[in-house]
Amino acid sequence: MKDKDPLATAGLPPLSRGSLGAAEQVEEADSPTLGRFLILVVDDSADNVAVMSLHLQDQGYRVVTATNGEEAISVAAQTRPDLILMDLSMPGLDGFAATRRILENDDLRDVPVVAVTAFGTEGFQRAAYDVGVAGYLTKPIDFERLHQLVARLLSRSGSGNLT
Repeated sequence: MKDKDPLATAGLPPLSRGSLGAAEQVEEADSPTLGRFLILVVDDSADNVAVMSLHLQDQGYRVVTATNGEEAISVAAQTRPDLILMDLSMPGLDGFAATRRILENDDLRDVPVVAVTAFGTEGFQRAAYDVGVAGYLTKPIDFERLHQLVARLLSRSGSGNLT
C-alpha cells in the first residue's frame, strides 16, 4: 500500500518560499497566518475534520489532517506542523496517547497540541493537561475562541493558554 501524502489533504498548494514575488513575501511577513503556519487537524469524524479544516483554510492557514491517533503521529512526523488540534476520543489510539507520543518526539516536543473534545468535565481537562496539551476546546467548536487560542499559541511568544 502506498503511503498517504499528508500534504494531499491540505487544500492549498505547498508553500515554496522561492515561488513568492517580493510583494507577496512582504505581505506574508506582515500577516501572521498567510500560509506560514501549518495546522494538523485530527478527528475520527470526517464532518469535524472538514468543518475545522475549511474554517482554518478560510483564515489563511495551511491544513493537513489525520483521522486517528496513529495517523496523527505519522503525519506530524512527516509535516512538522506548527500546531495540532487533537480530538481526544477516537477508536484505537486515542488523542491522549497520540499527544503523549507526539510530544515525546524530539522534533515535535515544542509543537502546541490543543485538545478538541465533546467532554468538558474537569477530569477530562486535567487528564489532557497532564499529557501536555497547551489548550482545551469543547465541541461544538466556538470558532472565535478557536481563533483566539490559535493566534495566541502561534504568536512569537506563544504565551498563555486559553481553556
